[in-house]
Amino acid sequence: MATVEMSFTPLPAHVRTARLVATAVARRSGVDEALLDEVRLAVGEACSRAVEAHQEHCPGEPVQAGGQQGQPGGTGPAGPLPVVPSELGLAVIEGLADDVEIARTKAGVIIRMSWPSADPDLAPPGERA
Repeated sequence: MATVEMSFTPLPAHVRTARLVATAVARRSGVDEALLDEVRLAVGEACSRAVEAHQEHCPGEPVQAGGQQGQPGGTGPAGPLPVVPSELGLAVIEGLADDVEIARTKAGVIIRMSWPSADPDLAPPGERA
């Protein structure tokens, strides 16, 4: 199971790279091609919100994002945000991702997103046919 983790300076220019990496992880995880735009948009929204929050609350801290092949779709920012994104931003993310989990931790807020894998060999063990 491949895992990708990245940290980047909270600058809008780095959101594009995060979107590209997340899309590549989703493609490699067997997410249907028709859903890749949703992955790209949801990850872009989450990372944009993370960049905004970091610039306001902790500009010296990097934004953390990651993805994991073999999870249910297995892609999405996994790093802590200093604050919960706006309700509009969360609504966009929830509308694009198949499954969204938002958790508060001591380090901040973590948003996990997933999409179904079209390849049964790449799906999590509990979801394989």
